[in-house]
Amino acid sequence: MDAQKYLLRIGYYAVPGVPTPNLDTLRRVHRSHLMTVPFENLTIHSQGRIQLALPHIYDKIVIRHRGGFCFENNGLFSWLLTEMGFHVTILSGQVNNAITGRYGPPFDHLISMVTLDVQRWLCDVGFGGSGFEFPISLETEELQKQGHRMYSIKKEGEMHILEWHDEETKESGLWTELYKFTLSPRSREDFTEMCDYHQSSPSSIFFRKSLCSVLKPNGRLTYMGHRLITSVFPSDESRNVTKTTRELTDKEIPGILKEEFGIVLDSPLVPKDEVITPPPIMY
Repeated sequence: MDAQKYLLRIGYYAVPGVPTPNLDTLRRVHRSHLMTVPFENLTIHSQGRIQLALPHIYDKIVIRHRGGFCFENNGLFSWLLTEMGFHVTILSGQVNNAITGRYGPPFDHLISMVTLDVQRWLCDVGFGGSGFEFPISLETEELQKQGHRMYSIKKEGEMHILEWHDEETKESGLWTELYKFTLSPRSREDFTEMCDYHQSSPSSIFFRKSLCSVLKPNGRLTYMGHRLITSVFPSDESRNVTKTTRELTDKEIPGILKEEFGIVLDSPLVPKDEVITPPPIMY
């Protein structure tokens, strides 16, 4: 496992040696990962099984130019930040279920906190289309603008709740809660059970849908099931995100994954886009 190879994989070109662990470096490496490493679960739908051992994830993402879901992307990213000299704490998130409006169980989502000069920053390169480009400050409940979106961290006791809105939701005055978390340190091994859950549960989007998504300079490109969705972010704050959808055949999908996401699978993909079953237990 070589941090310099990881930095080259994500297109982070700096002077020789280890980049200085400061806020500018953190912001740049966070965005670089999102722009190059897809958020994807294709292993689950191509006769494979996702493993959380760091050498395995490193080989998958850095050497074989694949992506991963939160446990993989954020798990490996937290290792990179540590190698670069950042003080990193792994945290457990509970994701707000869009179907039920309730939260998932603990260890539903792996995220990282970086402490820089007593300032704490939330890092997350594994949350797909709802994620943020740059680290978010944990020191304020004020609005934090990123592109066409506004984020905030609401605190309720020891719980921190990440919220957002964009132009589509701003007029209603409603914020969407994305996930909640405490600042209690966790280990990567703590997420093993939920990693297995997301590979087999009918209540998990990762089991129900084959997907792959990556951030682009002016939007996001997403494959799901038999669709390719192109989202273009507005340059004017008064406008909404525009989306176009292209229907794909089974024969077209491998080419799309290779050309648009740089992904070549070891085994044939079985495209999937099924309805998600509400979980029996809600938090």
